[in-house]
Amino acid sequence: MEGLPMLLLTLTLWGYVIGALAGLLCWQREKLANLLSFGSATLAALGGLGASVVCLVGDATSFSIRWDFLESAVPYLKFSVRLDPLSAFFLLIVSSLGLALSIYSFGYARGFYGRTKVGVLGAFYNALLLATTFVFIADNAFFFLVSWELMAMTAYFLVTFEHEQPEARHAGVLYFIMSHIGTGCIILGFLLLFQASGGYGFIGFHALGERMSAGRRDAAFLLFLAGFGVKAGIVPLHIWLPAAHPVAPSNVSALLSGVIIKSGIYGLTRVYFDFLGTPPLWWGVTLLVVGSVSALLGVLYALMDHDLKRLLAYHSIENIGIILMGLGAALMFQHANHPLLGAMALIAGLYHTINHALFKGLLFLGAGAVQHAAHTRNMEELGGLIKRMPRTAFFFLIGAVAISALPPLNGFVSEWLTYQSLLQGFGATGSLTRLIFPISGALLALTGALAAACFVKAFGITFLAQPRSVQAERAHEASPTMLAGMALLAVACVFLGLFPNQFLPLFDPLTDQLLGVQISRQLAAPGGIVLSSLGLEAGTVSTLGITLTAVCLLPIPLALWIFFGRAAARQTGMTWACGQKTLTPQMQYTATGFSKPLRIIFKALFRPHRAVQAEFEFSPYFARTIRFESHIEETFEARIYRPLQRFILRTSRRMRALQAGSLQAYLIYIFVTLLLLLILTL
Repeated sequence: MEGLPMLLLTLTLWGYVIGALAGLLCWQREKLANLLSFGSATLAALGGLGASVVCLVGDATSFSIRWDFLESAVPYLKFSVRLDPLSAFFLLIVSSLGLALSIYSFGYARGFYGRTKVGVLGAFYNALLLATTFVFIADNAFFFLVSWELMAMTAYFLVTFEHEQPEARHAGVLYFIMSHIGTGCIILGFLLLFQASGGYGFIGFHALGERMSAGRRDAAFLLFLAGFGVKAGIVPLHIWLPAAHPVAPSNVSALLSGVIIKSGIYGLTRVYFDFLGTPPLWWGVTLLVVGSVSALLGVLYALMDHDLKRLLAYHSIENIGIILMGLGAALMFQHANHPLLGAMALIAGLYHTINHALFKGLLFLGAGAVQHAAHTRNMEELGGLIKRMPRTAFFFLIGAVAISALPPLNGFVSEWLTYQSLLQGFGATGSLTRLIFPISGALLALTGALAAACFVKAFGITFLAQPRSVQAERAHEASPTMLAGMALLAVACVFLGLFPNQFLPLFDPLTDQLLGVQISRQLAAPGGIVLSSLGLEAGTVSTLGITLTAVCLLPIPLALWIFFGRAAARQTGMTWACGQKTLTPQMQYTATGFSKPLRIIFKALFRPHRAVQAEFEFSPYFARTIRFESHIEETFEARIYRPLQRFILRTSRRMRALQAGSLQAYLIYIFVTLLLLLILTL
């Protein structure tokens, strides 16, 4: 059994390498580059999917492949990988999404024929999947950081792939800066672990926190929270995410949201549960508060946005917040010595991690199909697409229901587990900190309601009513391969929603590795179709039962129609058009109008600005044209990052005086620095 995952993983890595090389070598032959690069990525993703499943299901839960050709020259320079349950779970995520995205890309990449080099897109796409896979299976800090940097650089090139657009260049620079700030924090965190262990190997880091002082552990916690939090997109380190996701190609946007930001979740889980040992209480409280704030603010900003892909990007911040709520609750339970509740909260967070990858990937692919067909992301210029793109609309609706946490799809299951963890946390912990559990649960409920409202807007304004532009009128259905990629993700959302008890055993090796317990059997009530929260008395639900009940009730309205409605008189007429002859697109709800009540309620946060300009014919009561503009303030960008940018620029201008061009001055600087270092080391 151990040789099979090793073989599959090796084939996966070589598949991505071959796909990247094929894209570069065939960059002048677009069709061949498309076929080879994305075909190789498809096969590689299948190999990674097989390796992760075999590792999580089989007896061989870990193995390692090492390359030591640089070990003799540089002692700590080792390129080694290891597939343990945590790595295998995140490999499952990247491979599942990579498979669907690669199939989708066959059709999507045709839209770039004659405009940009498809081979370059395929090369960087494969390189990003390869680097991300290495991040999840790296077995030492040095190789992890090398893979992390490769992931950041390849993502930068994909974000700026359409570099002719100013917004793509701006988003790329912002992503580059924020990513490297996060990397700097991660390096400092690993240096603290290196000081305590004397090496960079992850095995040496295991439960290292028990041998570190409290101050160093707390410093490592904050450094890793900032470093991995930048990549995950937590508030207030999220500003790169809504800028980068919309401008990237849609298959890349799905990869960024579904996998790349999950690398931050992987890093936090690996460090907090595997390296730093039993946490103090304030770690879990901090993570739970950050998650609650990120979830609420993410969905509020999503409601205000009318760019379809930017709206989805803000929802990534919301869902990262929900994941952090599960991880934070798990840390608090671990501190309180409740391993079973900690395992349930950890499963809730990680279940939502894979769920978000699936339904957010599906939504981004649907948005990409809309942009591909209508050539716009602005929802105010869409409408009526359900008649022109019925299959895309159906798949987008599945993703919208899943992300809104409505039964019976997968988002409901993971959020239900999160609710149960928070509800049981109040009685399982002491002191006033227990109040954070019901408060976070209330915020999660508010977030879920706002998410449902947001996707009523997203689906209704985009797909229903009449087209608002010529582009929407001329939209066409996506290609078969694009629909196939969306169909795979839709099926996965349905499966993980209807059959969670069949998926939960995959978490047993993971919770056993991190917390020393296995609880999948306790979460599955007798019968196999009911999900329970550590006991029947604590709360149960059955998504399959809900679905079967709904199916059984369907004949009732059909029978009522047959007996009472079929013979009733029917009359067909025009829809009332407010006194006009026919309905026009101007009579429809707009995205701005839909979200205005919430913009008024939360005006202290949004600080809305609007301007109305009207031109009149001969009387102020008869306007010829009316121009309305409305926008909200990006609070964190306006109140934190722009003042910080101005401060840095002012300080930099004042420091120019130090750059005198005098050798004597530079020698004095060196002497003063050495003197200060000697004083500090005494």
